[in-house]
Amino acid sequence: MSTKELVVDVSHSEIAIALLEDKKLVELSKESANSRFSVGDLYLARVKKIMPGLNAAFVDVGHKRDAFLHYLDLGPQFRSLAKYLQIALQSKPLPPLSRFKREKDIDKNGKIVDVLKGGQQIVVQIAKEPISTKGPRLTSEISIAGRNLVLMPFSDKVSISQKISNKEEKDRLKNLLTSIRPKNYGVIVRTMAENQRVAELDTELRELVDKWEKSIFKLRKARPPKLVLGEVSRTTAILRDILNDSFNHIYVNDANVYNEIKNYIGDISPDQQKIVKLYSGKTNIFEHHSVTKQIKTYFGRTVPMKKGAYLVIEHTEALHSIDVNSGNRNKDATNQEENAIDVNMVAAEEIARQLRLRDMGGIVVVDFIDMQKNENKQKLLDFMKQEMSKDRAKHHILPLSKFGLMQITRQRVRPETNISTIETCPTCKGTGEIQPPVLIVDEIQDKIRYGKLKKPKGRIELRVHPFLQSYLTKGFINRRLKWRFKYNKKVTIKADQSYTFLEYNFFDRKGNMLNL
Repeated sequence: MSTKELVVDVSHSEIAIALLEDKKLVELSKESANSRFSVGDLYLARVKKIMPGLNAAFVDVGHKRDAFLHYLDLGPQFRSLAKYLQIALQSKPLPPLSRFKREKDIDKNGKIVDVLKGGQQIVVQIAKEPISTKGPRLTSEISIAGRNLVLMPFSDKVSISQKISNKEEKDRLKNLLTSIRPKNYGVIVRTMAENQRVAELDTELRELVDKWEKSIFKLRKARPPKLVLGEVSRTTAILRDILNDSFNHIYVNDANVYNEIKNYIGDISPDQQKIVKLYSGKTNIFEHHSVTKQIKTYFGRTVPMKKGAYLVIEHTEALHSIDVNSGNRNKDATNQEENAIDVNMVAAEEIARQLRLRDMGGIVVVDFIDMQKNENKQKLLDFMKQEMSKDRAKHHILPLSKFGLMQITRQRVRPETNISTIETCPTCKGTGEIQPPVLIVDEIQDKIRYGKLKKPKGRIELRVHPFLQSYLTKGFINRRLKWRFKYNKKVTIKADQSYTFLEYNFFDRKGNMLNL
């Protein structure tokens, strides 16, 4: 049975979340500490410009670039939402949505000029986060996600996740939610709801309705752009979507986030609270769990695989290309077809992981090693679909073309996770001129001697590459000890694998970087 672990690294600027399956990194997510415009965020916005040629509008949600709203993303009940918003913006009593008389659906083949006008205030939800030079992509078909259910205001449909295969369970859930949902609310039943009790689903449905009504109440006399309802934190969202009985451990290095996660799990699955662990080790939590090493290995242009095979991944504005190479494997002509299917199967497993790990979206073209037998091509396609079934993002896989290319489309809602694994030359720092490494040690010593070290009280922490840390702490009477006696300042030297060879920084006892 595979093991699943979540490692959460909290710093003053961001939260990094690593999902490990059998100790292997499969997903990496980073969220700024003051993150805005996340998928699911609800905004009161203003229409800036109508674009009839695109049948869309540009909308001001407070981002530096106007957000994009297409007519097809308005949702059939847009007129009902607009009417309800006008009531909410005024000081009149706001009726519960269950007693609200809905308007007629908009024409699915209509024009945006018939529905929107410049300067109009509307409620929108972030469907895609800002990517590259583009602003957020919006929708007015509002959905509020819970662990088991997704609430759809102004709808009356009950939909069941396609991943629930048992027909009797599907019928049970549909009949149940149809009977308990309030009027004017639609519901999407998520995979997690399978075999859940009536009481749990009813409680969650009431909580989602309450969340929606409270967020709408905030709109009274509000002025756009304004955040109406923020999506839960990235950590909690990941737990909401993937937490199940197969999780073994969740490691967190921050007490506040640890309590947040523990309280959240306590609400949805009290028996699993014990899997949350507060990490208090001296080494970085990602280094302790070998996440940093895997990031450096698997985020480069060339990705190694078993027995010398490797992938070459290239990113362009239009698509991502992945080239499969057999490397130094056996090239015996008699085993060519066997070698090809062997390498391609290993590559398919790694490609499925890379798509999740880098969160690559849009069009992905994979150039597999040529195979002659149709049964091998079908075998590869089936295996690729099996590996991609673990991916939560919507995707579609086409069979191999006659040129041996496989096309994959994958939903893109966030910017691709792109981590540079290229380091500047540790000796010349990219200048082409050699500088003796001993000069860096002298430079550090001068900063300890002449730097502004009187202001921060207590110990000073020096973070360096592990090689430099070994050099500075080598021997009984090492450099660190000499600095202690000579300059009367206690300096702790800490190795950090994320640093380049001659990179260094000073920190105070609170972890703030010092500019010496």
